[in-house]
Amino acid sequence: MSRRLFGTDGVRGVANADITPELAVGLARSAGALIDGVAVIGRDTRRSGPMLAAALHAGFNSVGVDTVDLGIVPVGAVSRLTREASARYGVMVSASHNPAPDNGIKFFGRDGAKLDDDSEKAIEDGFARTHEPAIGHLIGLQTVMSDAVDRYVGFLRHKAQYSLRGVELAIDCANGAAFAAAPQLFDALKADVEVYAADPDGTNINEGCGATHPEVLAAKASGRIGLAFDGDADRLIAVDENGEIVNGDVLMAIVAKHLKDNGKLAGNTVVATVMSNLGFRQAMKQAGIDVIETKVGDRYVLEAMKEHKAVVGGEQSGHILLEDRTTGDGLLSA
Repeated sequence: MSRRLFGTDGVRGVANADITPELAVGLARSAGALIDGVAVIGRDTRRSGPMLAAALHAGFNSVGVDTVDLGIVPVGAVSRLTREASARYGVMVSASHNPAPDNGIKFFGRDGAKLDDDSEKAIEDGFARTHEPAIGHLIGLQTVMSDAVDRYVGFLRHKAQYSLRGVELAIDCANGAAFAAAPQLFDALKADVEVYAADPDGTNINEGCGATHPEVLAAKASGRIGLAFDGDADRLIAVDENGEIVNGDVLMAIVAKHLKDNGKLAGNTVVATVMSNLGFRQAMKQAGIDVIETKVGDRYVLEAMKEHKAVVGGEQSGHILLEDRTTGDGLLSA
């Protein structure tokens, strides 16, 4: 019987206790044995990130799979660059909003979306098996995509419909994966930006900052629009000009109503979880927008979005999924 490794959001636990280099090597070997092609690997700013990323590279290379190191990038960049590079897997080393001692491993398919249950089970089933090693010239190669952040920011700039010139922003990068990409993006869009929690040291990710502590940004924003990301930047929590915290339900409502007003809300439908509040549901009803409800977890939101061809979905926690139906991307949501 195979060991159950994957939870609702990849494999996660205390780094070097639950999430060990040996585990990472084994997952990569098992995953790599199922494919021909390339895997791209990114990480957040945790001290354990380089150790686990190196193990993933080694595991993939040992079964003949080439790997591309993206370095420190938001999880949305891993999703985007998996597709751009025509890779078979994208892998993010992060425990998202968890504290610094934790880490995790999240796999994405060639479409940039998290692997489905069957694909994760196939990796689990192969984890304990002995895989034929690649020898000599068959060993996979490692390369570095040194411009990964630039490519991702370039994609986001292209998606932006408006300049932010004259807009005053305060952004909280959670000392995490967005610490370079977020300031670069909003500078490029000509916003007036004050940046907080963008000085990672490997141990301060999510520590009293970011999307899990939006009250900290609210106290600093001083009339600016605040944007708070979490450790891997898949979540966005905002702060309005009055210092009020704006959670994922409100952000979904804003996006859905904007798209509906512009005739772009497919099926007049938005996907939310059972945790979304009554105010959100009432606002959507008043706007003539149907709400499809799922279990908690952005993977279930994603499944419902694909089934109903919805272009907006998400969670109160700040996971917002948009028309590409792949993964939460806090910078794209912003």
